[in-house]
Amino acid sequence: MAENPSRLKLALLLAPLPLVLLLFYVLPFAGVVGWSFSLPTPGIEQYQRIASDPAIHDVLWRTFRLCTTVSVVSLLIAYLMAYCWVYSPPFWQRMVEICVFIPFWLSVLVRAFGWLIALRSNGLLNGWLQALGIISEPLQLTRNELGVVIGMVHFMVPFALFPLVSTMRRLDPRVLLAARGLGAGQLRTFWSIFVPQTIPGILGAFIIVFVFCLGFFITPAILGGGQTVMVAEYVYLQMFQTSNWGLGAALSVVLLALVAGLIWALLRMTRVDKLVG
Repeated sequence: MAENPSRLKLALLLAPLPLVLLLFYVLPFAGVVGWSFSLPTPGIEQYQRIASDPAIHDVLWRTFRLCTTVSVVSLLIAYLMAYCWVYSPPFWQRMVEICVFIPFWLSVLVRAFGWLIALRSNGLLNGWLQALGIISEPLQLTRNELGVVIGMVHFMVPFALFPLVSTMRRLDPRVLLAARGLGAGQLRTFWSIFVPQTIPGILGAFIIVFVFCLGFFITPAILGGGQTVMVAEYVYLQMFQTSNWGLGAALSVVLLALVAGLIWALLRMTRVDKLVG
């Protein structure tokens, strides 16, 4: 009997959630879907253009390539940081925490402009390299994919870190000790025992970063300088520069369908509660 009031209170607390989702997500998305089939003329013309336009294919391919690159690099950096965070002495654990949490206090816009100042031709990095005699001419580190990848990786590493830390903290250290006791060296224990047990965290971190990267707009726009257009920026250009709302809406629907598929894959491959602790 004691559980019924608790369940009733929980139901009352959750009751507004479906209404909020309906008003702020479902209805606006339904409007976007309607635009994709009705603007400028009713039909599937915009989806046919997405399927046949080489320019759109270039944008989509560039987006997937950059998202994959950023996801892999972020995963490698986050894996090393997560290992240090979980298994290092307390001092180094605090250092990792500082490196992870301080960037959260800065907006993505501030970070992007910070990297622009550091990476431009007369920026800090090129100035240091020239002063040390390593290079004679400035390197082109912005207005290309390299600058975009650097800025996106800096933003995405923390999001890859947390699922990995959660997975590593759930590992049973006795399994590693048993492997060492049976004669396995440190490297073999790491590759044969430790890494396979963290695969759920690896997959979760990769998909989370990839999904976030698909919607990146500010960082590619600032560090890419219009030379590295990703799908989110392309949607903005179609809607607000060329007033092609139908094509922008259709691309948004395709992008959301891809994100939904990736989230479904994440839920199928691993439990979310294990990723976030």
